[in-house]
Amino acid sequence: MSHGAVKIHPAVDNGVKQGSDGFQGGTLRCHCTDRPVEVRINAQSAHNHVCGCTKCWKPDGATFSMVAVVPRGAVEVVANGDKLKIVDEKMSIQRYACTGCGTHMYGRIENPEHPFYGLDFIHTELSSEEGWSAPGFAAFVSSIIESGVSPDRMGDIRARLTELGLPPYDALSPALMDAIAAHVAKKSGALAA
Repeated sequence: MSHGAVKIHPAVDNGVKQGSDGFQGGTLRCHCTDRPVEVRINAQSAHNHVCGCTKCWKPDGATFSMVAVVPRGAVEVVANGDKLKIVDEKMSIQRYACTGCGTHMYGRIENPEHPFYGLDFIHTELSSEEGWSAPGFAAFVSSIIESGVSPDRMGDIRARLTELGLPPYDALSPALMDAIAAHVAKKSGALAA
């Protein structure tokens, strides 16, 4: 049975596009028609996924956001950076959004003790270039209920994610959860560095 009527995110609703070998990045643009913020990404994205958390930016009508990571040094604001402001300075991920249209341009972790320090979070759909890494899983799926999605829709939503090849998790993917646990174990001395 197809669950194609269930909307996830515009970038995956008609199928997941695969990335391109050798792709080296592109430019993210906010949705402003006047002086759009532009952020150059000089790397291929990694760990691309759809995310159900309530903090990630989603385009209008999307149930999930789509977010990936790149090395911090690969992110460069190249136009209209004066329009960027941190959404919530108390959060681990400092999400820089355009003050004009509200689009989140990138997220940065400033705490060097955080397991993902050195990685910036980006929304690849803000780029017109094709070849970004394909989303490979769905994270924090249950959190969409906190955004107002009825719990009785969750079976169909999980089925659609599975149909799209995006295994649904209520945390991050097992590989990323293992990376977090390894970081914590090394810090505590339970695991050799």
